[in-house]
Amino acid sequence: MAQSMVNFRMDEELKKSMEQVCADMGLSMTTAFTIFAKKVIRERRIPFEVSADRFYSDSNLAHLRRGIEALNAGKGVEHEPIEVEGE
Repeated sequence: MAQSMVNFRMDEELKKSMEQVCADMGLSMTTAFTIFAKKVIRERRIPFEVSADRFYSDSNLAHLRRGIEALNAGKGVEHEPIEVEGE
């Protein structure tokens, strides 16, 4: 079977982390991506759930920006993040 090169860009730290995880499993990144590609072809889908994180919604980011502006203007009180169960 003929081999073909596939090139794409990713964050340097993400690449290093991916290489380490693959090495921990005894795989190269090429082998890991080949496994991924074969599974996509076999199942005709991305083999895991892909969804948007609500944290990064436009309305939430706007709310966070307003809060940061208020804090920088000396208004409001800074506090530790609050965790909500079930989120």
